[in-house]
Amino acid sequence: MSEQDVRNNPLSGGLGANVELLLDGIEQGIGDPQFKEQLRRSLKQLADVKFALDEASIVAITDAAGRIQYVNDKFCEISGYNREELIGRTHRIVKSGHHRPEFFEELWGTITSGKVWKGEVRNRAKNGRLYWMNTTIVPFMNDSGKPYQYLAIRHEVTELKETQEQLQQAMSGMMQIQEEERRRFSRELHDGIGQSLFSFKISLDRMLSDGADSRLEGLLGEVSQLMEEVRSMAWELRPSVLDDLGIVPALRTYIQNYERHYGIRVRFSCSLSRRPELSAETALYRVVQEALTNLGKYAGVSEAAVSLEERDGVLEAVIRDSGAGFEPKQPQRGVGLFSMEERARAAGGTLEVRSAPGEGTVVRLMLPATRMF
Repeated sequence: MSEQDVRNNPLSGGLGANVELLLDGIEQGIGDPQFKEQLRRSLKQLADVKFALDEASIVAITDAAGRIQYVNDKFCEISGYNREELIGRTHRIVKSGHHRPEFFEELWGTITSGKVWKGEVRNRAKNGRLYWMNTTIVPFMNDSGKPYQYLAIRHEVTELKETQEQLQQAMSGMMQIQEEERRRFSRELHDGIGQSLFSFKISLDRMLSDGADSRLEGLLGEVSQLMEEVRSMAWELRPSVLDDLGIVPALRTYIQNYERHYGIRVRFSCSLSRRPELSAETALYRVVQEALTNLGKYAGVSEAAVSLEERDGVLEAVIRDSGAGFEPKQPQRGVGLFSMEERARAAGGTLEVRSAPGEGTVVRLMLPATRMF
């Protein structure tokens, strides 16, 4: 590989300048022949690494202000812009508008502090096509410890993201169907079987009051017990109060039953001034239900707290305990946590879980307040 070939490698900024200095040193005869040969091999390795990187990845180099200094062919191919349109511009040229300003504030805060940033970015090509990029941005630091340029290495993951979105939509649809079936079965148990048992109980009461065989008292007790079990099953499937009166009465009733079952006192606070829409209420109820169930089984506490409020344009539910805790990032997470995350996504929100062994757990569900009416 000739010195001219190395010079023609389109690396710019600090890395390109370093190559030029090294070549100038070679041309001026600095160093012995062995050193010069080692230097040539190092430069060839550098060029080979760049070639491999260009073949496998979408690469861009920007200066400290974010102005593009170099892009490889793959960047031009996926964005639809040629080099002349990109060089000297910032990455706003491919900005899609998908991400909130806070997303880019966090990105820039990370790389300007000298740390590597990794994440997924949605961009827009010149023809309007939206595409997703798995991105790693590496800052290059000067002697003063300040970034003087940034190397961005990207891989397109549009198909993967679209597949994930389709799976999430399918999951949301399945959860909606499940809730509809729960509602239907709950109504049938309560209004169908429950009412039939109630009528049967009344008939038994009349027969006993008319002097029927006292052995019917045992049957009356069994019918009463069966009625309680049917009511309990209907409630577990989907409480009718959630549909009829809303999330707050439903949670208050659930918490009362929960306290009797688990012996755990739950402090409930609520500052909602209006009902969310039904999908948001369902997500709130199921997440609180799942979180409290897990708490009752594993936390080892005598009390917990649940709060429900709207603030800063966000509907927020928080379930908190100071119990055993767990490691949220463990490879094998429970089905309950997965279910809560999917509930949150289906309702257009997010779920945060903060926990550590011995330090308790905080589950926070956040939904957009625009979904309230």
